[in-house]
Amino acid sequence: MREFCQEDLDAVFEFSINSKVCKYTGDQGIVKNKQDAQKIIQNVWLAEYEKYGYARYALIHKVDNKVIGFCGVKYEPNLLGPGVGCPEIGCRMLPEYWGKGLATEAVKACLNYARGALGLTRIIGEVAAENTASNKLLLKLGFKMTEKYEKNGFKINRYE
Repeated sequence: MREFCQEDLDAVFEFSINSKVCKYTGDQGIVKNKQDAQKIIQNVWLAEYEKYGYARYALIHKVDNKVIGFCGVKYEPNLLGPGVGCPEIGCRMLPEYWGKGLATEAVKACLNYARGALGLTRIIGEVAAENTASNKLLLKLGFKMTEKYEKNGFKINRYE
């Protein structure tokens, strides 16, 4: 994993418009063209590296050195209520890389980095209840479910 850069535009566009990747994210359809993908790189990830010192990171497939998605912690300023922020772990990757243990490897590495290098002590994970694989992943990595609620038309499981 590494920080995103402008040269990742094509890859960000590719995984951001993939309906399988975005099925449970609540932001499907936000990226409609490469300009939208460029805005996410510039106005979200690069801005968050500058402001918080972390954000989502480009997930690089070692075999072909291809950006296949993202993984990392993102500071959500109102995650626990108005004015109550917390970092949230997230991971997305192209479907052809699913089921190979890559998400487990990536999320585990991000958690170790977030706790060790960044000193983060509280990390939340929010997952659509229907997203069985992501729910299992967080449980496997030691997260505990703390809440269930609805958001953007999804039933959400919150983990900590």
